[in-house]
Amino acid sequence: MPAPLKQTARRTLLVTSATLASLALTAPVSLAAPTPSPSAPASGSPSASPSASASASASASASTSASATPPAKMSSLGGARLGQAGTQVQLAGGAPVLPKDLTARSWIVADAESGEVLAAHNAHWRLPPASTLKMLFADTVLPKFPKATQYKVQPEDLAGVGAGSSMVGIKEGETYSVHDLWLGVFLRSGNDAVHVLSSMNGGVAATVQQMNDHADELQALDTDVISPDGYDAPGQVSSAYDLTLIARSGLQKQDFREYCSTLTAKFPGATTKNKKGRTVRETFEIQNTNRLLTGDYDITQYQGIAGVKNGNTTDAGATFTGVAEQGGRVLLVTVMNPEKDDHNEVYKETAALFDWGFQAAGKVAPVGELVPPRSAAQASAQPGANSGEGGEAGGVGNVSERPVAGAVAKNGSGGVGIAMAIAGGALVLLAGAAFLVNRRWPLPDLVRRRR
Repeated sequence: MPAPLKQTARRTLLVTSATLASLALTAPVSLAAPTPSPSAPASGSPSASPSASASASASASASTSASATPPAKMSSLGGARLGQAGTQVQLAGGAPVLPKDLTARSWIVADAESGEVLAAHNAHWRLPPASTLKMLFADTVLPKFPKATQYKVQPEDLAGVGAGSSMVGIKEGETYSVHDLWLGVFLRSGNDAVHVLSSMNGGVAATVQQMNDHADELQALDTDVISPDGYDAPGQVSSAYDLTLIARSGLQKQDFREYCSTLTAKFPGATTKNKKGRTVRETFEIQNTNRLLTGDYDITQYQGIAGVKNGNTTDAGATFTGVAEQGGRVLLVTVMNPEKDDHNEVYKETAALFDWGFQAAGKVAPVGELVPPRSAAQASAQPGANSGEGGEAGGVGNVSERPVAGAVAKNGSGGVGIAMAIAGGALVLLAGAAFLVNRRWPLPDLVRRRR
């Protein structure tokens, strides 16, 4: 069987088995919140108020007005409603209506701890991901090299970087630490840094294969990787659902959390000689390009934001996945390709969805769930599997158990006391393919990076 057909067959089988596993795992949720009857509109629940249904319909109309339309049939992984086109939300009494000015082709709002999807729009639409795909690159490659590892860049390491790529400024013949390279990936979205790390990892082709394998393990089955940096390539796609799964997995790694929440850093420049004839290494400052984290002239830092990754290419438009905490609740939001081309529009729509999600939490019935990785689902199904809160199976890896504070306060400054808690009900330690249930999983202190 030709390789492309073999891969398609393998993914089809994975989708089928994953959907069956998802149905089994979500049975208790279905009992608590039955799905709407076939006569009910997809954008609202049978019990939703008329204004709620109208809001959902308006949001769906605005979001589907882009030139391209979603396919009639998409993956139903995580819940049948997530495979339907248009806006999916199930409002109850007192729930706020969705923002009315959303123009993104696809978006999703999910609780990072429980995995519940609060609302979604074309969640499984397979679209170009741009540099949000670097989250998968980092989740795949980060564990492989110690931070202090030094590497001298060779000309061939940068040979495949696409024209017009975002770059951090890596120079041939200069030596960089792995820590430097990851700062370049997360803060400047440097495709040059991605290619150097890929060279260290056995080359671009090997890294792409590992990323696709890891996507399958995460059940991110809408994702096909062609280029590790997210540079536009025929056939390279992901979805809002998959990017949210990938972010949730990456945020379980302490290094990932720290890099994606760093505002600014010093990056090594050229090696020169000073006036005294001594060899010195220049440095220059780099800033995170996530505008909900840093702010901009037309947008402020979002309260409680702590990552994750943005992207922008010709084919993908603007894409973004963010994580934020308010009032002890942690949400993940992914937005892909807003039709509206205003400056920072992807961040404005993300902020609006965050605002809605924090107001709506506890007042909406979930329309789906973020599924656990395949190995975790299999492990939890085994007799005697540990499922108690705070229990663990296997090693803990680099998960931080220290309760610490972080993120942005209402005034935009560092906010001590805002605890970050991610991926509670299905915390998966991918290094050992272990499964940990932990309803309080804090991010490291972010305040020390803020002024």
